[in-house]
This record gives sequence, C-alpha cells and structure tokens, in this order.
Amino acid sequence: MPNKFKSDLEEDLSRLRRMLRKVAGDDVEEVRRRLAKQDEARVLDIACGECNEAEVLTDFLADLKGDAPGNVKLTGIDVRAREIENAQRRFGGKREQMVRPGSRECEFMTGDASKLDGHGELGEEFDLVFMRHQNYWNGAKTWEEIFDQALGKVGDDGRLIITSYFDKEHELALEAIQRLGGELIRTEFNAETRKLITDGKSVDRHVAIFKRKKG
Repeated sequence: MPNKFKSDLEEDLSRLRRMLRKVAGDDVEEVRRRLAKQDEARVLDIACGECNEAEVLTDFLADLKGDAPGNVKLTGIDVRAREIENAQRRFGGKREQMVRPGSRECEFMTGDASKLDGHGELGEEFDLVFMRHQNYWNGAKTWEEIFDQALGKVGDDGRLIITSYFDKEHELALEAIQRLGGELIRTEFNAETRKLITDGKSVDRHVAIFKRKKG
C-alpha cells in the first residue's frame, strides 16, 4: 500500500471515529443501557467492501458498553467477492482484547444488500447497522431497497448510521430513509472531510444517525 494512500486512509478513519462520537451525542444512553446488559454487541456493515472501518466500528460499540466486557461481533456483507476476501483476510476471526476485557469478532460474506432477508445466517436485531458512503445516485430504487432492508435489521433500541460523499445525495438519502420508517436523530457535516477529485465529493462528508420508528 503506497505511503500516501495509507496515510490518507488512517486519517480518514480517525476522522470517522470522531464523527461517530459526535453524531451519536447524548442520544446513545438508551443503547448504552441495553448494551451493558448484553454479553455481545452486534454490528452489521452493509456494502462494506474491504471494511477498512472494521476496527473503528467495533471500538465504537465496545465504548458504548462502558465497563461491561466489550464483546463485539461485526458482520460485513458486500456483493463484490474479491473485496470480501480481502476483508476476511485482514480482519476476519476472533481476537481477545488486551486493554479491556472482551473480544472482537469479524465475519464477512458475499451477498446482495438489497436482499438481506434472504441471508438467514445474518440473524436479526443488530445494535448498529452501518453504511459508509451510501450511493443513492447510482440507482435510487436499489438503494431504497437496501435502506428498507437495513431498517429491518435495526433492533428496537439499535441505530442506523450512514455516511455520504455528496451534499445533495445525503439529502436524498435522509428523505428516503425517513419515508421508509427511519427517524432521523441527528445529521452532521464533517468539517475535516478530505476532498476528492470530483467537485463536491469528499470522504465521510456527512454522517447521520437514525432509529426505527415505533408503531
């Protein structure tokens, strides 16, 4: 991996880590109380690619568990088999944590995120469902199917978090998710976002958090 690319990636992940804490804000107390009682917290990373954010997401949930053992399991799914193979090679398996009690486990599968119900092995009720750089412009109908499936995997006190590359695409995604049954809790612009070549595009430019509407 070229040094410049590696450096950019590490800085992007550091910014994402900060943005997750910022967008969660004080709202996560409900989640924290529930996670503290669970042996294991579960996160589903949809369209995860190589899942560079695996450690950021598992750390985020472990922190929410507070003083309770930080057992966290991440499941990543993507239609691109080669990227899933790379994710499994880099992050797959179970690791005990040295700093605090608990373990981190990551598993990855090749699959269509618009048909999550067809993957019974995923199970139900994730504490966090995550989509990094949702791509609503590249087929609105497909992405609405993905959003709908994602909301179906969010537990009663769980959360859905998305990030976006573009301003307008983020607005469209927010509208679609709310229309499908998501309740927007908070959306934040990333003031430290790294600009990319395409005009108006930058890494994790916006981050938003939702819960599933009840009733």
